[in-house]
Amino acid sequence: MLTISTRVSRREADDESGPLLAHLAEEAGADVQAMEVVPDDFALIEDRLHHYVDDDFALIFTTGGTGLTPDDVTPEATRAVIDRAAPGFAEAMRAEALRRTPMGILTRGASGIAHRSLIVNFPGSPKAVGELFPIIAPTLRHVVDTLHGDSSH
Repeated sequence: MLTISTRVSRREADDESGPLLAHLAEEAGADVQAMEVVPDDFALIEDRLHHYVDDDFALIFTTGGTGLTPDDVTPEATRAVIDRAAPGFAEAMRAEALRRTPMGILTRGASGIAHRSLIVNFPGSPKAVGELFPIIAPTLRHVVDTLHGDSSH
């Protein structure tokens, strides 16, 4: 779990989305091995994502940095790391967000595969994390299996 927020990294705000995302992932059967907070900085985000990929994490979830402000660079850093796009995750979450609120169209999260890791960007709002994680949760076991070579369906 990688929370991307300058305010949280400076301890000006509490990280609510990262722990919630970790909790939801654990409920879905994931073993959360790392939680970290970094500021909205392209190079730092890219570095941490590469670190998790190099450590062979199967699932890498980010929260924050997916909006329209100039500092929201999480999707761009993610695209710099991934080898292959897997847009269905981000598209499905965006569709659900838009179904719930017109502001859902503003999220720019990306999703894709780097080596044997799936990276998915979530919005920074705990409410959005709670509403959107269930959209991808049913696929996660299959994702991990296929990323590690199991092509049975």
